Amino acid sequence: MTFDLKITGGTIVDGTGRPGFVGDLGIKDGKVVALGKVEGPAAQTIDATGKVVAPGFVDVHTHYDAQILWDRMLTISPWHGVTTTVIGNCGFGVAPTKEIHRKMIMQTLEKVEGMSLEALEAGLGTDWPFETFPQYLDALEKRGSAINVAALFGHTPLRLYVMGEESTERAATVDEVGAMKKLVQEAMEAGAIGFGTSVSVSHNGYAGKPVPSRQATPEEMDALVSVMGEMKRGLMQITIGRDFSTRHMAEVSRKYNIPVTWTALLSHLYGPGGHRKQLDLAAEQRKSGAMVIPQVSCRPLNFEVTFAEPFIFDVMPFMNELAKADAKDPGARRRAYADPAWREKLRSEVTPLFQKWWDRVVISWSPSHRELEEMPLAVAAARLGKDPVDLALDISLADDLKTRFRMAVMNFDEKEVAELITDPNTIIALSDAGAHASQLCDACYSTHLLGHWVRDRKVFTLEEAVHNLTQRPAEMFGITDRGVLAEGRPADVVVFDAKTVSPGPLKRVYDMPAGADRLVSEASGIDAVIVNGRVIRRNNKDTVAADDKLPGRLLRHGRAA
Repeated sequence: MTFDLKITGGTIVDGTGRPGFVGDLGIKDGKVVALGKVEGPAAQTIDATGKVVAPGFVDVHTHYDAQILWDRMLTISPWHGVTTTVIGNCGFGVAPTKEIHRKMIMQTLEKVEGMSLEALEAGLGTDWPFETFPQYLDALEKRGSAINVAALFGHTPLRLYVMGEESTERAATVDEVGAMKKLVQEAMEAGAIGFGTSVSVSHNGYAGKPVPSRQATPEEMDALVSVMGEMKRGLMQITIGRDFSTRHMAEVSRKYNIPVTWTALLSHLYGPGGHRKQLDLAAEQRKSGAMVIPQVSCRPLNFEVTFAEPFIFDVMPFMNELAKADAKDPGARRRAYADPAWREKLRSEVTPLFQKWWDRVVISWSPSHRELEEMPLAVAAARLGKDPVDLALDISLADDLKTRFRMAVMNFDEKEVAELITDPNTIIALSDAGAHASQLCDACYSTHLLGHWVRDRKVFTLEEAVHNLTQRPAEMFGITDRGVLAEGRPADVVVFDAKTVSPGPLKRVYDMPAGADRLVSEASGIDAVIVNGRVIRRNNKDTVAADDKLPGRLLRHGRAA
């Protein structure tokens, strides 16, 4: 047999968790056809001696729903070995959407996913090639992508489609719930792998209003998820909040025999020792027959934010009220920021919510105070004889609210993070790729896991880490033909150097539509990325052009047609 591609001499770590072994991989017609000692010529050969050959990584928590319509390469995920991605998380998305609601959908994404409205308008244009969710999937399939895509059906666009703008204000009627159930069934039949939603108090859309999914009652959630129970497939993904607890999730999971995965379980999020209580609860729920899986992150949650859109403060009611006021009167923020009484309120609210918060804030960029850039805010404040809150707001006002502050918000206690990522009842995810692009970059979580937690900290073996990046997330999300290297399987492969693999430093680039900025991280040690048998990257360079026919597939029902 003549192979299309042969990868020789690497340590094959097949994704199952079994010990790696030195061998070859033979690929033909997009499939793995030989594994072990592979004889025969090949049109292309990659020498992987001294390198690891693994299944392409599966990132189950992304927000590429809009970006995929202008960026078929889905940067930066492939840079870090990701070959399959799941969109529609947190219930956000762009379909179904009536023409009259397009602006509202974009304004919602601007707020909850930290995207520039100008970038969204330029990237999506005015002639969207879809209205319904099945039409959206058809559009993705027609356009193609560099890597594989599976989609959750989002609750926020669903409610807006059925209820209009009242979806942000009230519970649904019986008839409206019935209409939504029909659309959930339509989406699942078209190829959705599950249903995404959010009840998080931090998810506020345009003018500070709650995103539509936050107004859903537990009864509405139950009714919509029941569709998947009747179809005997799919999962529920939810961003947690007070109105839909893990107890509700366990009830839904047992009742409909589906997995429920929730975001986010991070160190410090639930107070001292709170992460341990959540892990114990997950174990109890598993014993009771429920499949309730918290999503955890292997990286510290570092944000770069401005006081023009201080996303992380949206959990505070007084900040949410200010956002509403500023939407009606664009000068409201600036007046509040200059008001000593308002500053005192910010001081008193932030300190108990974010432990030692001001000590972890760095002035990342300031046009008016270049000398303070990369200086901790507390240090700069002490040097200038000011309170940190006053200095932050003084600089922001001087910079027309464009000053960027970098802050470690959560997940910075490595002992706790190690407990979270090694627990058998959690799943490593939360890259948020495609969202918060100007504020953070965690799409590099895979190379961070392999470099920091495997090589440097030795918390995982290589085989355990690869399993957590491949087979485990694929199986949980019903992606049935990815995540393992085996004969007959699609040839999604990453070749990397275990001695050097890691994410690079964050840098800000201006390559989004309308010249909008984002943070990116290049990878070290990723030698090759292969999708359905085609090499899409070698040595940190794309080997396919964005306007080519690309090898990624839309994974309807979790597998390629």
